[in-house]
Amino acid sequence: MTVDPRKGPHVRQLLGAHVLDALTPDETGAVVRHLRTCDVCAADYVEVAQAASLLALLSEDDLSE
Repeated sequence: MTVDPRKGPHVRQLLGAHVLDALTPDETGAVVRHLRTCDVCAADYVEVAQAASLLALLSEDDLSE
C-alpha cells in the first residue's frame, strides 16, 4: 500500500473531520479510497484517531488546569 507522495492530492486536511464523522458522504468516500493506497496518509490517520480517542478521556477538570 504505497503511493508516490508527489502524485495526487493527499487527504491530511480532512483526517480530523473524518475521525469525527463530520464529512459528507462523497468526502468520506474519497478519504477512504485514498487511505487504502497511501501509507503516508494512513499513518497520519492512525495518529489523528489516537489523539481523538485520548481527548475523550479528558475531564473538564483536566482542561481547566
